[in-house]
Amino acid sequence: MPPEPAQIAILTVSDRASRGEYADLGGPAAEEWVRHVVTTPVLITRQIVPDGRETVADAMRALAGGGADLVLVTGGTGPAPRDRTPEALADIIDFDLPGFGEEMRRASLAEVPTAILSRQGAGVRGQTLFITLPGKPAAIATCLHAVFAAVPYCLDLIGARRIETDPARCAAFRPKSG
Repeated sequence: MPPEPAQIAILTVSDRASRGEYADLGGPAAEEWVRHVVTTPVLITRQIVPDGRETVADAMRALAGGGADLVLVTGGTGPAPRDRTPEALADIIDFDLPGFGEEMRRASLAEVPTAILSRQGAGVRGQTLFITLPGKPAAIATCLHAVFAAVPYCLDLIGARRIETDPARCAAFRPKSG
């Protein structure tokens, strides 16, 4: 019997998209990136919530409680008054993985000087890895490309379901055993 597919949730944080005033571009972009890179069977779900610390934290808790192995959160990582995704993440995680945010900003700075304003990051709650991303599709691709090689091994370490990647698109790193 094959192993159960990993569950990947994509959470878009946007007041306007949640009200239907703006098309969600971030969620579909993140899903497309994952589908091009991950080769093992995965179950991908998408959800949109309005900005705001409590709303985002509640959605994150529900996704972890629902068995998501990986949650990609797009939007709400800037300095605007309602951008509170980083605070919501801090409220729900067991621990932070600061290297993710550092590397995503480094990669983004090569493309745009305003990347220093972005507050994306990552953390773990139970057996769920959360990665917060900007909301723009090009920035999502830049950030995922910068960090995703570490994601499969991180999922292994936290006891989440295993994923594999296409090495031509993203060479996942796992230490050699023994």
